[in-house]
Amino acid sequence: MRYKKNKLFILLLAMFLPASWGGVYSNCIVDNHGHIQIMESHVQNVPRDYAIQATINGHYLTVVFTENLGNVTVEVSKVNGGETQVESTPTPNGVNFYIYETGSYIVTFTLSNGDVYYGEFDVTD
Repeated sequence: MRYKKNKLFILLLAMFLPASWGGVYSNCIVDNHGHIQIMESHVQNVPRDYAIQATINGHYLTVVFTENLGNVTVEVSKVNGGETQVESTPTPNGVNFYIYETGSYIVTFTLSNGDVYYGEFDVTD
């Protein structure tokens, strides 16, 4: 009888612990130097994520395009909705954003050929 109670307790614990950790987990992949990992969202052509470099330093987001990707629309928005900034820029070029509020953000890059890339980051100070 005791074995069944322990087994039930362990199974319940295994089910609920990952759910409780989900609230603190962040998808942000930013290294110690503020470089944001750029990932593919919807890419039908040859991946060009290596040509997009984004860094966050405090409230300043800097994006640099190292190759000619045509016109790129850059959208910065809060993960939970709200504040959105959009900028369209020719490449190779760069663009800067000042992010006023702290929180979790996503930056989305839409290339003129329809390919979409993104990166996630936090503004904490």
